[in-house]
Amino acid sequence: MHLERFRRLPALALLGLSFVGGLGCSDDGAGVDTPNPLTNPKDGPPAGNQNPEATCAIPAEAGLADVSRPTSVVGTGSPASCTSEAFIQAVAKGGVITFDCGPEPVVITLERTAKVFNDTGPEIVIDGKGLVTLSGAGRHRILYMNTCDRNQVWTTSHCQDQDHPRLTLQNLTFVDANAKAETEFDGGGAVWVRGGRVKVINSRFFNNVCADTGPDVGGGALRVFSQHRNQPVYVVNTTFGGQPGYGGVCSNGGGISSIGVSWTVLNSLFSHNRAIGNGANPARPGTPGGGSGGAIYNDGNTMTLSLCGTRIEHNEVNAHGSAIFFVSNDHSGNIRIDRSVIRNNTGGSWYPTHPQISNHDDTPITVTNSTME
Repeated sequence: MHLERFRRLPALALLGLSFVGGLGCSDDGAGVDTPNPLTNPKDGPPAGNQNPEATCAIPAEAGLADVSRPTSVVGTGSPASCTSEAFIQAVAKGGVITFDCGPEPVVITLERTAKVFNDTGPEIVIDGKGLVTLSGAGRHRILYMNTCDRNQVWTTSHCQDQDHPRLTLQNLTFVDANAKAETEFDGGGAVWVRGGRVKVINSRFFNNVCADTGPDVGGGALRVFSQHRNQPVYVVNTTFGGQPGYGGVCSNGGGISSIGVSWTVLNSLFSHNRAIGNGANPARPGTPGGGSGGAIYNDGNTMTLSLCGTRIEHNEVNAHGSAIFFVSNDHSGNIRIDRSVIRNNTGGSWYPTHPQISNHDDTPITVTNSTME
């Protein structure tokens, strides 16, 4: 998707669905407010699932970060002041980052990837107030954090399991990122994270890409590793794709991808994402060429995928899991689906339990108050 096209298209009007809620993975009386400034944006699909099933409460730890006292403010009141270099330097400085680019939506086209330094937290927050789009210009990844990268400073002796930095991305749009040139830290077209914690709230990911082929490599929008104490990545009120021409594309996991990481996805939308790898070895699903997990690709051990109030539709694969590819190698993982809709995803095979979900046949999958067809 070129930026001109992004500016030109109107907001997505999603079709409604008759749906009955009920008890599931969230207690609707115990949530926190997450005011979403991107429910009716001037350009592109809205952030989050706008359909009636999106009724799940947001736990406090998945809520918005406080940005009332920013460490850095990118811009001085005009769009021209919100430059690539100003944003990259703010990310390098760390802490809480906000923007002052004027009252209208603005696109900041990055000249290179913004990288988090691990000794600048422990809290790293980037808040676009619903007005900021970060673009990779079709050339590079937008944001990178890796606690085990010495170039970004080692802060503990156990980089693969430390509680910081804690990265929060909120009220943002990520577009036109491209991680195809990445080799050592591949996948994660828009955002790549290892270590600490990461959560995404009220955000949108449009037309982000990573490698076309390869085993395990994935995450057109977002790829995550090594979350502290196996705590989940929270994704709240966020859209991956949302309309034809907006979806992410990668070998695996057109939307999100991870190895050994748990996810809790709330009131979010995955649509029109594609896993385009060239197929799999039947003896080892997901390899060698990829093509699995149209929306979501999860591999590894001892992990949980929890969906609530989330819709996954119109995603495509070449190999397995037109909606979800979930392989727990030690057979200890599980999937929980509540008040969600999974339908009209195309392609793939190896569906032992539910349509559009590829998993080991002994993987526990709990489904409540949901539509799967």
